[in-house]
Order: sequence, then C-alpha cells, then structure tokens
Amino acid sequence: MLYALYETLKPWLIEHGLDSALQVFEQGSFRAFAAGLIAFAAVVIAGRPVIRWLRAKKIGDSGQTDAGALQATARSKKDTPTMGGLLIVGAVGLACATLGDIVSNFYLQLGLIVTLWLAAIGGVDDWLKLTAAARARRGLPGGGRQGLYAWEKLVFQLGLGLLVGVFAYRHGLAAEGPSLAHVVNLPFQKTFERVSGPPAAALWYMPMWLYVSICTVGIAGMSNAANISDGMDGLAAGVAAVAAVALGVLAAIAGDAETAQFLLLPHVTGSTELAVLAGALAGACLGFLWYNCSPASVFMGDTGALAIGGLLAYVGIIVRHEALLVLICLVFVAELGSVALQVGYFKLTGGKRIFKVAPYHHHLHMIGWTEQQVVARFWIITALLAMLALASIKLR
Repeated sequence: MLYALYETLKPWLIEHGLDSALQVFEQGSFRAFAAGLIAFAAVVIAGRPVIRWLRAKKIGDSGQTDAGALQATARSKKDTPTMGGLLIVGAVGLACATLGDIVSNFYLQLGLIVTLWLAAIGGVDDWLKLTAAARARRGLPGGGRQGLYAWEKLVFQLGLGLLVGVFAYRHGLAAEGPSLAHVVNLPFQKTFERVSGPPAAALWYMPMWLYVSICTVGIAGMSNAANISDGMDGLAAGVAAVAAVALGVLAAIAGDAETAQFLLLPHVTGSTELAVLAGALAGACLGFLWYNCSPASVFMGDTGALAIGGLLAYVGIIVRHEALLVLICLVFVAELGSVALQVGYFKLTGGKRIFKVAPYHHHLHMIGWTEQQVVARFWIITALLAMLALASIKLR
C-alpha cells in the first residue's frame, strides 16, 4: 500500500525535506499508469502457475455449445482452463491496494465491491458448469446444474446496481444544493458550474430514482454484454483494455476541477481514484491477453467477463459519461443487441433468424471471417470509437 504509506508519512517527509522525490504520488495520472503496469506484471507473472493449477484441478472448458454449426470450433477448445478471470480481478485488487486511496476514497472502495460481487456471481456460475461437466465425463448420475439460471444472475446483478446507485447518489449529495455528481451530461453539452458570476448554462440534475435506475440497468446490462462478447480468444479482454483506457482518461478529467472546468465537463470530487481503478483494469486485461490471445491458454469465464463489464459501466456512470460509455463500449452493446434481436425475431416469426448464429461475432465467423480477423477488427473498432469519444469532449 504505497500510496497509503506515503500519505501516512507525508508530514514527516515534509518536515525533513524529503517529500519532493515522492510528490509524484500526488498525481492521479501517474498512479493510474503505474497501477496499469503493476496489474499487467501481476497477471503475466502469476499466469503460468495459475494456469497450471487450473489444469491440475481440471477446471477446463467443456467444449460444448448450443449452436450446432459451431460444434467443431467448440471442440477444438475443449479442456482449455477457464475461470482465468481470477487473474484479472486479483491484479486489479493488488494494483488498487498498492497505488489507490483504498483507505478513504469511497468511489474506489465501491468500485472494488462491484468487481468482487460480479466476479463472485461469475465464479459460482463457472463452478456449477464445471462440476456438472466433470460428473458427466465420469458417467455419474445427476450431473448437476449447468450454471446459474439466467434469472438468478440477473437478480444479483440488478441488486448490485440498485445498491451502488443508492450509495453513490447519497455520497454525491452536496452540502448545499445539487451536485454535479448527479448532473445530466449529454454529448456536446456544456456541463459545468462557474466558480463566480452568473450561471454558465441551465443544468439538469437527476432525482434519486433516475440515477439509481441508470446504475441498475447500466451495470447489469454492460456486465451481461461483456459476458456475451467473451466467445473468441482475446475478444473481450482486448475490447475491455481499450475501453478502460478511455474511461480512465474521462475519470482523470472528472476528478480534476481545473481540467474539468477548462473542458466544460462535470467535476466529480474524488473520482480521480477511478482513473487508478480503470488503469489497473486496462493493465490486467492486457496481461491476460498474454495468455488469452489465439490460441488461448486460458479463458476468463464468467468470473472475469461479468466483473469487467460491470466495472466499465460503474466508472462511466460515476464520472457522468453514460453516453460516451455506450459509444466506447459499442462492440459489447452491439453483441448484446444481436442476441436480443435474434431471440425476439425467432419467437415472433416461429423459428426464423436474422443472423446465422448469435452473438454477432459468431455470425461473422460463419460467413467467412477467421476468428483472428473478427477479434482484431473489433479491437480496431473499439480503438476508433474511444478516440471519437475523447475527441468529442472538446466539442461543447
């Protein structure tokens, strides 16, 4: 806990003239980049022993899929270790504990709760699937449940979003009057408050029910969107890494009053630590790609995918950039939308399909794209969307 140690020793360091060499810890941008490096190194170093442990415990992919056209691809990945999301979650926690204000910053603490909560849901789901598959391989009766039921996962996801919304809203209440932590921030809108003089612009502040609703739907929806997208080697991890970098920049801006004022964006006190959290997530995902790139040595499973999506949504909502969150994570959103469209159309038409198979990345595979082409192009699209989102903040 380097940052906590620095804060504890700061008076003594200043008294003895030793603070200048360590003042870099005051800079949120430095700690965000350093957290990314720590998380990356943690995953790369721990990756091989964790993968060996997963193999020893026979925690591997079942090699099965509901889509008959993808059976061959699924079988080729049989027994690849899964639940590798433990690496991502562990690295994020380590990096934030080392360089984040984990002792006193509410937003960082709540972000880690979001990560652990969703990882736990995904872990239970993964474990139920694995134990059922293991019993089936041994020919034992009563193979067990094939993971959590969809409604069970959704209840816990919505419950988390509800609690996060309530606590975040109450934390953001200003001492006097409304707070920019609750402001409606739309693209191209000047969303700031003048320090002195007449009001800069008419601002709209969300009531608690609306803020909580956005948190609930956003966290649950993006969590499921990332999970659905995790169907090809490196796809979810690469997209999440790019998205985390972009959201980390937005968090750094929101946390600095002068920069937010200059860019006419909402300032959310304390959100600088979310840049550290986003940096840690980006580094952990890049480290995971070291082993998850094609052909993957490990899969993240629901353990990682649910946590990644929910954490991205949490950061975007807290720093008041829901619209840019959707733009940056449009690959995840489109993947979720493709499944919703496919299922809805199938039921309405009595068996007809829009896509050859859903989610959409599998449709592209079926029409001739290689898995590596799909993944690389989705990375490129996400990078372009992130650049567009960041460029748009100057257009107010």
